[in-house]
Amino acid sequence: MVAPQRLLHSRCMSTPIDEKTPVDRAHALVQLLRSRSYEEIRQRIYDNPPGSPWWSACKTELDIRNGERISTSSRDISRLTVKMVNSTEHLEKLTETLVSATTDLSELLRGAKESGRRVELLSYVIVGVTVVQMFYVAFQVFGKK
Repeated sequence: MVAPQRLLHSRCMSTPIDEKTPVDRAHALVQLLRSRSYEEIRQRIYDNPPGSPWWSACKTELDIRNGERISTSSRDISRLTVKMVNSTEHLEKLTETLVSATTDLSELLRGAKESGRRVELLSYVIVGVTVVQMFYVAFQVFGKK
């Protein structure tokens, strides 16, 4: 009975990494590296010769992480682009409103300037009429004596 249990036990045990194919070995190493820091993986890739299972696993893990970073960055850039487009449209509307208000104000100032000229001319006329009337009154007063 001991022999079948030993046989069953040996079948259930996982095979060592050395007996696996290089692809399986690299996959197992990549899974091991998932919990490691970026810096540690970079150090391991430099510590192992190119083409070795550790080097391949480190390169694969770094490629995966860089791909994740690129996809996250692309998503963030897309969101930022949408926000920038919305902001640009809002600024264009504000600019149009500002141009319209500036045009209206300049028209009001032109009207005020024209009214100012009329008031100036009217003031000269009033002063002239007043001077003429004063001379008339002076001639009337001094002419009767």
